[in-house]
Amino acid sequence: MANFLDPIWISLKISLVASVIVTVLGISVSRMMAGRTFRGKSIVDTIIMLPLVLPPSVVGFILLVMFGASSPIGQWIEATFHHPLVFTWQAGVIAASVVAFPLMYQSAKVGFESVDRDIEDAARVDGAGRWMVLQKVSIPLASNALLSGIILSFARALGEFGATLMFAGNLPGKTQTMPTAIYVAIDSGQMTLAWSWVVVTILISTIMLLLSYRIAVRT
Repeated sequence: MANFLDPIWISLKISLVASVIVTVLGISVSRMMAGRTFRGKSIVDTIIMLPLVLPPSVVGFILLVMFGASSPIGQWIEATFHHPLVFTWQAGVIAASVVAFPLMYQSAKVGFESVDRDIEDAARVDGAGRWMVLQKVSIPLASNALLSGIILSFARALGEFGATLMFAGNLPGKTQTMPTAIYVAIDSGQMTLAWSWVVVTILISTIMLLLSYRIAVRT
């Protein structure tokens, strides 16, 4: 039973932590980009959205180069925390965050661009600072788009396979998520076990998509 539940728990843990990260970063970055024009904006947007279309193996390879033991960042992490980042569940969080971030960013940017600027300006005239305007005006008015982005990001993180396999590995009980567990189960001929994880994944993903649809209908 533990062998069955471990990948589910690890997948949910990685997806939840990744969702928190991409929510904070997505709101921050999309707020800066929404409604603004500057030279090179299309290039910045392209770089942000790139993980959505790149093969997961490419994303995983780039993460390995950036955070591997031979990289300056990887060496600093290992010297500071006395443990390499690669092949840990934290590496899984980074991989999931990278591939899920574009969905959160795009949804949040669309939400913020739909907010009436006159309402924000009126709040500033009344003495509200930048943080207060964001917290009390912009986020509530863009809440449906933000919630949709969070849900889609969670679902994307839950289904991440390639980048996670390359960067976090497939260590049972440590970094093995449901997608990697399904792959191993099929490869070893354990079809009943594979189907069990497939059903759980489909159920969770279906619930996420239905929630996203209901939020979209409310807009």
